[in-house]
Amino acid sequence: MNTTRSGRPALTRPDGTPLRVLVVDDDPDLAEVLSGAVRYEGWQVRTAGDGASAVAAARELLPDAVVLDVMLPDTDGFAVLRTLHTVKADVCVLFLTARDAVEDRIKGITAGGDDYVTKPFSLEEVVARLRGLLRRAGMARQLDEGPRLTVGDLVMDEDAREVTRDGELIELSPTEFELLRFLMRNPRRVLSKAQILDRVWSYDFGGRAHVVELYISYLRKKVDAGREPLIHTVRGAGYVIKPVTP
Repeated sequence: MNTTRSGRPALTRPDGTPLRVLVVDDDPDLAEVLSGAVRYEGWQVRTAGDGASAVAAARELLPDAVVLDVMLPDTDGFAVLRTLHTVKADVCVLFLTARDAVEDRIKGITAGGDDYVTKPFSLEEVVARLRGLLRRAGMARQLDEGPRLTVGDLVMDEDAREVTRDGELIELSPTEFELLRFLMRNPRRVLSKAQILDRVWSYDFGGRAHVVELYISYLRKKVDAGREPLIHTVRGAGYVIKPVTP
């Protein structure tokens, strides 16, 4: 298995080149620490200290992900995000904020951000969230991943990011795809909500396991609707995917 210096499975862009990350924070020491953690993953990184330089750097780098401070000297991160999406519509954005109010979290997500961390935070958490965002968005691949997974008549082509059941194409969101991939890589194995949160979302949601229940219900509507179910609930234990028994 290809791993980073941190021991985690190495991630690259789908074409095998290094992932590109832009770190935006007006604290130069924090920006340098964050960029160092990104480089430790083997990724390409640029830093910016304000909104204007962030947009300029994004136009040059065309980043796959941006670590974006909400409070910047010339503007706020939400305004920067709107401009970033005109530069690269599918860029993943992880907000950094010193504020923990629910309304700030909601504003960040509804503005188009993908996730947020509240200061102070651990570098391990930031990297884990970036890895999860990039994988769910289909911008990263693990170097040892195989291209195709099969459970019964359900087939996932990981390279093409296509899922079919009995030959019929199933449209999935990035998070649904990543959740189904985790299930299909562990057929007949019961996976707990904690395991799913850790692997699919890459960090602990602080007990908000209802997120797993919600996305399992989404998957069932798309994968199992009108068919013999492949995804099963094991009461008190978790979820399992297994072929239909003849």
